[in-house]
Amino acid sequence: MKKILVLYTGGTIGMDYAAGGLVPVPGLLPSKMERFRLPSYALDIVEYPHLIDSSAITLAHWQKLVGDLVQHYERYDGFVVIHGTDTMAYTASLLAFALRGLGKPVVLTGAQLPLVHPRSDGWGNLADALEAAACDGLAEVAVVFDRRLIRGACSRKLDASGFCGFGSPNAPLLGEFGIATRWHREHWLPPRGDFAPVLPRDVTVSCHFLMPGASPRLIGEALKRQAEGAAILMSYGNGNAPGDPALLDGVADANSRGIPVLNLTQVVHGAVEVGAYAAGAPLARAGAVSGADMTPEAALAKLTVLLSMDLSHEERLKRLGESLAGEIGVH
Repeated sequence: MKKILVLYTGGTIGMDYAAGGLVPVPGLLPSKMERFRLPSYALDIVEYPHLIDSSAITLAHWQKLVGDLVQHYERYDGFVVIHGTDTMAYTASLLAFALRGLGKPVVLTGAQLPLVHPRSDGWGNLADALEAAACDGLAEVAVVFDRRLIRGACSRKLDASGFCGFGSPNAPLLGEFGIATRWHREHWLPPRGDFAPVLPRDVTVSCHFLMPGASPRLIGEALKRQAEGAAILMSYGNGNAPGDPALLDGVADANSRGIPVLNLTQVVHGAVEVGAYAAGAPLARAGAVSGADMTPEAALAKLTVLLSMDLSHEERLKRLGESLAGEIGVH
């Protein structure tokens, strides 16, 4: 019999309607989940003492979640994290990088409508997440939403009003839930070495969205002022940017001081491709690292974890260009 641990952190799925709108209700979701107790697995449910709207998530919440998963890792065969949808992709990405060498499924899910709503999508999401958490061979962080199993480090919230709230624009699905479940095992990551988790630290990761006008100069100036950490540059198309001297000087200056600058594309589908256009070459020459088809959520998580490790600047740059959790080059 599989042993599954459910960690309930908050989110719409366990809320109820009040005068000011939806609010978390302690005890509501665990009581509703009693119907999921089946002979095929043993289910333990831990409700966090302070349920949050996921838009309020902080580093401390991530540290607690990583710590709880590490603490209970040996006792359970799989894990379900119930989470609000606003930052679920960020948390899924963070866990994908922090739980290095993961050999069991960690599945995040939530809902667009609370369980108390007659049309809630939460019931199906919970059932599918539990099935995935009990699945043999799944050894990575994933998101379950709207009958689909999505790689955590490739997940994005794409719709705020439809049930199909999440997707992985540049990566294939890991599974689909219907009358019969279809596991796409050919896309699953193999277990990667021994379990060696990293507790994320309080680090600085800035993000700069390139826009026409004064934006390149302002970004370059901001990079020169940044004292530590890392930076994400959201560029155009295949990683293109204007050859603005202030922008390029800022990238080069940051890199020379051990602050990695990761170049991501603003578009949802596609990737940074160094050499595809001449407009992208100056950023690379200034020291910006190509993020390829990495999502912004994965970029923040990857940089946070790499900055939390005792690595040299050169080693961080090397690992930024490698796929550590299936976040790069999975098509």
